Amino acid sequence: MDKIRPTKKAMNLGTETAFAVLARAETLAAEGKSIINLGIGQPDFKTPQHIVTKAQQALADGAHGYTPASGIPALREAVVADLAKRHAVNVDPSLVLITPGAKPIMFFAIMLMGEPGAEILYPNPGFPIYESMIRYTGAKAIPIELKEESGFSFDPVKLLEQVNENTRLIILNSPANPTGGVTPKKDFDTLINGLKQYPNAAILSDEIYSRILYDERKHFSLLNYEEIRDRLIVIDGWSKTYAMTGWRLGYGIWPPALYEYAERLAVNSYSCPNAAAQYAGIAALEGPQKEVFEMVRAFDERRNVITKALNSMPGISCIKPAGAFYAFPNIKETGYSSQNLQERLLEEKGVAVVAGTAFGKLGEGYLRISYANSLENIQRAMERIQDLLEEN
Repeated sequence: MDKIRPTKKAMNLGTETAFAVLARAETLAAEGKSIINLGIGQPDFKTPQHIVTKAQQALADGAHGYTPASGIPALREAVVADLAKRHAVNVDPSLVLITPGAKPIMFFAIMLMGEPGAEILYPNPGFPIYESMIRYTGAKAIPIELKEESGFSFDPVKLLEQVNENTRLIILNSPANPTGGVTPKKDFDTLINGLKQYPNAAILSDEIYSRILYDERKHFSLLNYEEIRDRLIVIDGWSKTYAMTGWRLGYGIWPPALYEYAERLAVNSYSCPNAAAQYAGIAALEGPQKEVFEMVRAFDERRNVITKALNSMPGISCIKPAGAFYAFPNIKETGYSSQNLQERLLEEKGVAVVAGTAFGKLGEGYLRISYANSLENIQRAMERIQDLLEEN
């Protein structure tokens, strides 16, 4: 038996299955197998050149050292200007925390609000790190059920029935991973109005896919609700919008009561964000947005192709996602469990997808299929999936 072991709460940590699928897919590809990866949530586009050039210039100019833990002032101000332009909201730059990727914001928020005896509500199916971190803190994880018949949006009335005096944090995600669901403003209105009787419940709004919407939808940020700004944490960043996943750059908007503690967690964990990447972040927000719109148009075309193909397959139905770049097809009539179909598609047909159960128990009977890949690869993958289903 090993003489060293982690704490008991470390045993509660989950993971992201998408990365395990990616690793297995890369192993199979290295063995010579033809692999089409529709598992990882990463745009297949390159970072726009003007952003890359700005980072190169920053390095040439000597941006090699530490920066403030909260991020360089110019980037925080650029974030504020972008939010004002897109959402017509005023945010104090002193409440912006720049982070290496957006994930530290959810990590910090759940760490600050979660403890034994507390309850934290989170979307299910939803991004797996929500539940993982809640359980790590010792708080009770309360799933917010997202149903296919409502477009994978939450029911605000049912959600409010789950809130009580022990509720410390409510996590919301729209547009959503893994479902592509988008919450209508009227449902946010009902929720925010109902939360007036629970002023101690903080809200974490994960808006990382805020620029990836379809059918002329407009993103509605929870920053627009002035009445909750003193308990609202908002997540956004550069990874999805600007194809900058590897740059590791995100940000959070914090309420004054929590900002200092979030900044301390930053100092205790990673000191500060990457210097040159922050200058790239300024270029992304202040520069031309043409490539963002072109990327979303490409995702839209792929969305239409993938949902049409899935709905033509035996045992599969798929509603059209309203945002993000994931299809979340219902596979219940195929006779496969989510995990079994994920494994067979990868091992037998070379198509990497992620089981719905990777995003919570309520994801059973579904797959997450990313269409952040070329149209040609998507079409080939759909043919392979159909082949497997018709073989059985």
